[in-house]
Amino acid sequence: MSLPFFEQFNAVTPLAYFGSLVQEDDGFPLLEAAIACGQDEYPDLDVQVVLGEVDQLVARLRRRCTSESDPLQRLRTLNQFFFLDLGFGGNVNNYYDPDNSFLNVVIRTRRGIPISLAILWLELAGSVGLKAKGVNFPGHFMVKVNLPNGQVVIDPFTGQSLSREDLSERLEPYKRRTGLVDDFDIPVGLYLQAAQPREVLARLLRNLKEIHKAQEDWQRLIPVQDRLVMLHPDAWSEYRDRGLAWAEMGDAAQAVIDLQIYMDQATDALDRDAIGQRLLELRRTPS
Repeated sequence: MSLPFFEQFNAVTPLAYFGSLVQEDDGFPLLEAAIACGQDEYPDLDVQVVLGEVDQLVARLRRRCTSESDPLQRLRTLNQFFFLDLGFGGNVNNYYDPDNSFLNVVIRTRRGIPISLAILWLELAGSVGLKAKGVNFPGHFMVKVNLPNGQVVIDPFTGQSLSREDLSERLEPYKRRTGLVDDFDIPVGLYLQAAQPREVLARLLRNLKEIHKAQEDWQRLIPVQDRLVMLHPDAWSEYRDRGLAWAEMGDAAQAVIDLQIYMDQATDALDRDAIGQRLLELRRTPS
């Protein structure tokens, strides 16, 4: 039975709802948008209910912070509450489980990956007045807090505070892999720039993307690509990757649309010849 007209009119798809959240950078609702990413996997997910659960955590944390608490005391209280009392931490036993990226599940299981744990931690940090930001550190998302006497960098996977020496050690494999050594070395501080909320959300989605791609789960990959395209409409490689996923799904028509956008826009791309050849093959596919 179809919905009454007024309900059809008011119905909003999960993707359209997500799009309404990520239109503007000003006031970007990172937590709400991150929770909404779970609606593809959990169609009955009520984002407002999950936001309410976070509000309850905020209220509990605020009761522990007095008006006399200085920023360092508030940070210690937050970490005690988040990592020890609530037991949030990294899912070391099943790191690549997609559920680690869905905040509705992370709140229930208290297990996640650095980016999902960071999003929750940042929300709590902001609620008690801490100047906290996410950091797109290579290979492992971090959070940082500016205190009167300096900056603290924390691994949201473990709750550990990291020194400059710790961070330099973690950077070494990345630097060697990318050739950023000797004359091309970059100071640690440049890796600690604050990540904008849009980039934090993109990293969350790209983690999911890599998991689905590695498992060749094209059906789950395409909704993630839809959100990445909506989040970064000028990221032409996301159209390419969605087109290739459509091709794997056997939908040549959808694949051609996305791959043609990529060819039209990414005029300097190194893989234009390969994608162009794939596009020709798809155009010859019987409909």
